[in-house]
Amino acid sequence: MIYQNLRQFIEALRKENDLKIIEAPVDPYLELAEIHRRVIEEEGPALLFTNVKGTPFPVASNLFGTNRRVDMAFGPRPEQLMNAIVGATKTLLPPTPKALWNERGLIKDMLKVGLKTVSQSEAPVLGVRRTDAPLAPLPRVTSWHEDGGPFITLPLVYTEKPGHSKDHNLGMYRIQIYDDQTTGIHWQIHKGGGFHYHEAELRNEPLPATIFIGGPPALIASAIAPAPENLSELLLASLIMGGKLPMTEDPLGSHRIPAEAEFAISGYVPPHERRPEGPFGDHFGYYSLQHDFPVFHVKHMYHRKDAIYPATIVGKPRQEDYYLGEFLQRLLSPAYPLVMPSVKSLWAYAETGVHALAAAVVRESYSREALVSGFTILGQGQLSLTKFLMLTDRVIDLSDFNLLLETILERFNPARDLFIFNHTSHDTLDYTGRKLNHGSKAILMGVGEPVRELPRTYEGGDLPGIREIKPYCGGCLVISGASFEQEPELAARVLERLAAGEQEWPLVFIVDDAKEVVRSQASFLWTVFTRFNPATDMYADSEVRLHHLNYKLPIVVDARMKPGYPDEVLPREDIVELVDQRWTSYFA
Repeated sequence: MIYQNLRQFIEALRKENDLKIIEAPVDPYLELAEIHRRVIEEEGPALLFTNVKGTPFPVASNLFGTNRRVDMAFGPRPEQLMNAIVGATKTLLPPTPKALWNERGLIKDMLKVGLKTVSQSEAPVLGVRRTDAPLAPLPRVTSWHEDGGPFITLPLVYTEKPGHSKDHNLGMYRIQIYDDQTTGIHWQIHKGGGFHYHEAELRNEPLPATIFIGGPPALIASAIAPAPENLSELLLASLIMGGKLPMTEDPLGSHRIPAEAEFAISGYVPPHERRPEGPFGDHFGYYSLQHDFPVFHVKHMYHRKDAIYPATIVGKPRQEDYYLGEFLQRLLSPAYPLVMPSVKSLWAYAETGVHALAAAVVRESYSREALVSGFTILGQGQLSLTKFLMLTDRVIDLSDFNLLLETILERFNPARDLFIFNHTSHDTLDYTGRKLNHGSKAILMGVGEPVRELPRTYEGGDLPGIREIKPYCGGCLVISGASFEQEPELAARVLERLAAGEQEWPLVFIVDDAKEVVRSQASFLWTVFTRFNPATDMYADSEVRLHHLNYKLPIVVDARMKPGYPDEVLPREDIVELVDQRWTSYFA
């Protein structure tokens, strides 16, 4: 079924017994979030809180918190259509009459993609208009006790490039509510809304912005999709829906609004104005720290007469965004070869916060073509924020990280296949670099035929200062000993000992708790790749030849927590106890 709005999807979940309505009074400060986290951990139902303190609006959460609900929200059609589009690029070039006839079904489907205008009287989102303290009735959902305040956690932020209304962006940039009329707006680097704001600041002009909340599930998905900058997110939403996206004019003259949205908040972002935003417990599983960000001034807000406020809770993976991210990767992956012909498949790992780790199956039709593919990937939009990129020419399922890592380590030549680039941009939410938005990147490759057999059991004896030694998979060892604060030089000493030993482990990670890290793929990926910066935390013997660093095995990575890293997000004990006590009342 194609869902035109949020409430259609919620009603479908209710009929499928995949929605729990919680009528007990719930505090939006921490309590709601703790309930959500427990339910999603058990892969439980979507939640509709009908009695949230301080707001007249019911709050829906965990709408996309299982693979089943994501499949239900979007169905198989978007992926089928994307595959058909990619396939047609081959059959329609050149566009002969026969080729056009053979693709008539696809052409018919593509004619359904676009926007359509509906009258203001037919647009439910315009049911109520607020100009006085417009944000006052919104739920003040606060997820973690060290958060800087309440946040809108599913905001669809719409902007247009100054002077070019057709160049627009719809992105999910977190919104901290300061008061009833102003919010922060967390525009990160390499994001479309941030580009538009940069242009406005160069002109010394305010940038108009509109925040949509709710609407068709497809609209929410398109806002977080890692689509190319020149691809309209509104058109992507239409493609996912399988029909034209209804839009209506703002009676007060701001941007056009999705007619089926639950809320639309219109205002402007002045040039050069900044205000502290954060901290915020984010999808990396840590608190992103407080920094100065632009300020959004709200002029007015529209909402449906019976509006439902959708929210999500982010934190240590896996959370709700993980399931949406997997769907979007499946949807967009067939299109990557169109933009990057030598890239056969690509996968970013949500367990690491997405930008910390990506992998690709690439073509190696001539020597070192894989490296060319790596540079191509790191030059593509949001993919340019990738911190660690792994490449192979073997056709494998990239979502199986253990298989990927073993495939690469069997073929990896350290003198030729490891590249570390310092002084590069970093994801704003990744604090492993020495400065905000600054860090380093690495490319690790393994192509061709295997050159070694990987060890799977450790037989090298004790290591100085190490209390736990655990193989993670073939060729990869995970060890733990003293903390970084106690022994900052531990990685260098471990490298010296392992390099002198007889057993060769190509890759070794030093962590704070090896037993916990090797427990699962998710635990390994989250712990390791969110806690090291390639240029400062990768250790190997090397020599310079013709301006190139030739590394030698083993490669030791220090993935321990370090001074300056933000805290891991953990629920407050009194809130845990409160929810324990009230648990049966929520589900009575």
